[in-house]
Amino acid sequence: MDRVRRALAKVTGQALGPYQSAVVRIGFAGTWLFFLLCEFPDRHQLYGPDGPWSWRLAERLVASNDAFTVLLWSSSAFWFELVYAVALLASALLVLGWRTRATSVVFMVGVLSLQNRSVFMGDGGDNVIHLMAVYLVLTRCAQVWSLDARRARRRGSASAGAAGPVLWGVLGAVLAYGAVTGRFGAGWLAAFAALWAGPALWWAADRHQRSGGGPGGAADGDAGEGAGEPAARRAGEGRAAEGRAFLDVLANLLHNAGMLVIMAEVCLIYATAGWYKIQGSRWQDGTALYYPLRLDYFAPWPELSDVLAGSGVLVMLLSYGTVAVQVAFPFTLFNRRVKNVLLALMMLEHAGIAVLLGLPFFSMAMIAADAVFLPTGFLVWAGATVSRARLPGRLSPVPRTGPGPGPSPGPRTPGPRTPAGPEAVERDGAVGAGGAGS
Repeated sequence: MDRVRRALAKVTGQALGPYQSAVVRIGFAGTWLFFLLCEFPDRHQLYGPDGPWSWRLAERLVASNDAFTVLLWSSSAFWFELVYAVALLASALLVLGWRTRATSVVFMVGVLSLQNRSVFMGDGGDNVIHLMAVYLVLTRCAQVWSLDARRARRRGSASAGAAGPVLWGVLGAVLAYGAVTGRFGAGWLAAFAALWAGPALWWAADRHQRSGGGPGGAADGDAGEGAGEPAARRAGEGRAAEGRAFLDVLANLLHNAGMLVIMAEVCLIYATAGWYKIQGSRWQDGTALYYPLRLDYFAPWPELSDVLAGSGVLVMLLSYGTVAVQVAFPFTLFNRRVKNVLLALMMLEHAGIAVLLGLPFFSMAMIAADAVFLPTGFLVWAGATVSRARLPGRLSPVPRTGPGPGPSPGPRTPGPRTPAGPEAVERDGAVGAGGAGS
């Protein structure tokens, strides 16, 4: 029973895997950003008015399957260019971790809008990005390696500044327009309304706390009230503290559930891929990889493909090894050493697919998905290595010794403010888009 209570306290008390969620955020947003930039010259043929899948055909398909895409709000070329530009901008901002709670929702809208506009243009990597864009909305993926984290360290809150409320207002106007004109289905309208309203609660709670109304400190003008403080005010502070604690618990639960779903999705992808391969005769006799290596469409480096395809032993080993790794991986999650070995092999496999078969975006998407299982120690070491390379001579951020703009969450003795840790960076949002810094 004690073990269950400790596990429950851990799941509700903190957002687990801050480094893993950050690298997944950067990986998928970066993959989609590079894809949009690479296909920019052909965007009209892929997703725009010049594509073979016409606007009318897309409208009929979306009406039948209730998929979501804002590209069908208008058939004008200007609207398409605006949506494409916003998708590019949201991807870049999500990589940087700027107002991540809002940009993760805009990123999801961009992915769904473009992919659902032309459903036959995607491959397996696009399907993975499609799913992960939805899951990322639930996570607090800017606890580390983000502009939100830096803002939290410098200003005491990731939601500080006027950009958050302005962004929240703009998104609210778009939501109101879609609701009034009937652009959203009932389910999507409810989901986006919750995603928009949630940050308002966080912003109000955070503003109340930083202005001195929350627990742990009072505003400068109230420092002398002491025991004479009205009971109504104390009761209000207690309710604010309880509300903030509830929002923190909800945010942690959603984040941890989202990370669990991402891990389960990766395991499902590999398990189904591996077991389906086992049923194929070409995989059974070890010759499956020979055929794509002989296709000109999948041969960016023909000489290298010829060398690999010319070795029957190497083709057999790679074919059997691929199946073995994919089938075995989900069963090795509870053995850290074996899991890490197979994880490295799968990442190398996808890197090989990118080079040999000319599928870089598929490989980048799968490597980003695999990154959810990377060990924390390795990610911390990698982050420190990058920081040292980028800022030689500066091994760690210099802590601020002056008083912060407001009290830290929870009961704490007032004193000099130090940089917020990962667990405090994304305390500003449970769900939704807007001014919250997560």
